Amino acid sequence: MTAFPLGNYLIGLREGLEASLVVVILIAYLVKTDRRHLLPRIWGGVAAAVVLSLAFGALLTFGPQSLTFQAQEGLGGTLSIIAVGFVTWMVFWMARHARGLSGELRGKIDTAAEGGRASLVVVAFLAVGREGLETALFLWSAAQATGDSESAGLVGGTLGILTAVVMGYFFYKGVLKINLAKFFRYTGVILIVVAAGVLSYGVHDLQEAGILPGLYNLAFDVSNQVPASSWYGTLLKGTVNFTPNTTWLQAIAWLLYLVPTMTIFLLRTRTPRPTAPVAPAPSPARAH
Repeated sequence: MTAFPLGNYLIGLREGLEASLVVVILIAYLVKTDRRHLLPRIWGGVAAAVVLSLAFGALLTFGPQSLTFQAQEGLGGTLSIIAVGFVTWMVFWMARHARGLSGELRGKIDTAAEGGRASLVVVAFLAVGREGLETALFLWSAAQATGDSESAGLVGGTLGILTAVVMGYFFYKGVLKINLAKFFRYTGVILIVVAAGVLSYGVHDLQEAGILPGLYNLAFDVSNQVPASSWYGTLLKGTVNFTPNTTWLQAIAWLLYLVPTMTIFLLRTRTPRPTAPVAPAPSPARAH
């Protein structure tokens, strides 16, 4: 049984939606300001970013195959930890900038439109390319952590990206309206859990490579109670990267990442309670 790669789907959905929102804002602003002749430059930058992201994903997939087992594990563990750093930064950055993203991009468009022909291409390329590179790296790392084949991870990520593209189209047409702050908060919570599992798997890779100690020092082993081949074992592995036999170093890394990161994220993204209006002070009584 193969569980639906929920983690990869959410990664593709969230990163894809960020990229889609960027493209929608760029296009809508150019159309609104009657600068449609600049749209090909936007699409040129988007196309270049997509090609770069696909090339990076192919390099991650096929590049390490010629390395030794220890080198593969060391590289995989290092890239997994880097991916966790990127996705954590992305989760916090988007939660902080979601409301002001439109104004920030409009300012960049005005500056780029006054520059050379390639300026708008660069703006679109950098905005979309950053999301694409992060997506490729984290999809690869999450697929390694869950034990999914590259094809399964690619399917989940692609479905998420396609969903994001459809949502972006409906945003542009004005059909779809959602609370982006809440959307990025809820998906951020799930991605932090997924990232904790990727971090744990990265630590395990580094242990297998001999870079970190404690490979056989297990914190727990519930392989008999939660068999990896069972439907619930597959579900836990595919959604939250649960490993039935976890080393102490993996467990410590998981806790040290998840607890403070989740706490800080929830505190920073909580919705402030509306304050009750203050009643005006009564005017002093006049003396008779």
